[in-house]
Amino acid sequence: MSSMQSNSSANATFVRPATFFINGFFNVPHAKYYYVFLSLVYVVTVLGNSFIMCVIYSARRLHTAKYIAVFHLALSDLCGSTALIPKVMETFLFEHQDISYEACLTYMFFVYHFMNMQSLTLIVLAYDRLVAICLPLRYHAIVTKPAMFMIMGVIWIFSVTFFSILVCSVNRLSFCGSNVLDSYFCDYGPIYRIACNDNSVNILLGKICYSLLIFAPLILIFISYFCISVVLFKIPHGIDRIKAIKTCSSHLMLVAIFYIPILSNNIASIITPLHPNARIINNSLTQTIPPMLNPIIYTLKTEDVMQSIKELYKRRKVNTTTERRVKNSRSI
Repeated sequence: MSSMQSNSSANATFVRPATFFINGFFNVPHAKYYYVFLSLVYVVTVLGNSFIMCVIYSARRLHTAKYIAVFHLALSDLCGSTALIPKVMETFLFEHQDISYEACLTYMFFVYHFMNMQSLTLIVLAYDRLVAICLPLRYHAIVTKPAMFMIMGVIWIFSVTFFSILVCSVNRLSFCGSNVLDSYFCDYGPIYRIACNDNSVNILLGKICYSLLIFAPLILIFISYFCISVVLFKIPHGIDRIKAIKTCSSHLMLVAIFYIPILSNNIASIITPLHPNARIINNSLTQTIPPMLNPIIYTLKTEDVMQSIKELYKRRKVNTTTERRVKNSRSI
């Protein structure tokens, strides 16, 4: 009888708020200008990633396994920014800071999922470079289009499954106090911190999430480039070594842009407690700047992409000239 009463009392005290209030910056004058800046970042991100996807789709020379992964990275960047920035603009520029419980969890899932897809795609590109340099004669037999599509399918299933579990774990929390989130979106950490029941499972899942997003991918990429460096040192001719390094340069830049800011934020938060405003700026820039820069880096630093752009431009110019000649001949 007493256990039934305790269960009923536990259920009675379990509180799920109808809405969360996303607080954003705390006492920062003209904070809206920062969100306007993020909107400009979003415009550049959409244009850049749409452009690189169109180039890969249109240029036959880029219809390879490697550029399937590059296309997927651009798609993940585009979807991740679209999941995050438009909602941030609506929240703070139009002052819709209340968000329903269900919408908050959906928002969280898509932001984390696509951020994870960016990270996992960087591992796939590291694997591509590893096979290309360490096993050049077997590259086209190992890194095939079907194999790349299968890898992409596996990482999608893995990411969707894990982040579904992560988001659903919020349902075990009770929010009997504040419903205010000290963040700029429905972030997992600020949500479980305001819960008033046991959140140890959520803390564990949060640590696993960081491991999946940061540490495990970085370790795998480090191992890949360690093996690549061993092979490069065995190359007798310096020119061949430089050519091999150039094929890795764009990927290394993407890795640095994605992981260094995240690592810096986490190290800074461990060394000294970050003010919520500083954390919001650091995290928002970390999530929005890399997707904007990735297509620019791949366009400027990859010879195949630049050559394909030139070929597409010449083809379009020829087609335009031909159409004009046909029109002129018809008018005569």
